[in-house]
Amino acid sequence: MVFGLLLVLGLIFAAAWLFRRFTMGSMMGRFQPARVVSGVMVGPHERVVIVELGGEWLVLGVTSRSVNLLKTMDKPPQADAANVAAATPPFAQWLAAAIEKSRKRQGGEGE
Repeated sequence: MVFGLLLVLGLIFAAAWLFRRFTMGSMMGRFQPARVVSGVMVGPHERVVIVELGGEWLVLGVTSRSVNLLKTMDKPPQADAANVAAATPPFAQWLAAAIEKSRKRQGGEGE
């Protein structure tokens, strides 16, 4: 009886892992409508974040309880990846590199 229970639980975990691996990973790699350009902490639990969405930049105020639109503006023509990376602090660069490395690893395993 215990063996049967372990077998069923193992199958459930395996199915969840496969579902997540082949559906969410492939969707994330193909379609990314929004991208975080930059962010800065303005308090212990508050930050201002710039999000690029469809060629437009949204300046958002983010707290632990809400997200508020502060301003909408067109994407500046000189705003390429090199300028954004140079303006970010070292930790943000490290975090962005770690996220990109993780995405590449996930994309490489599924192909």
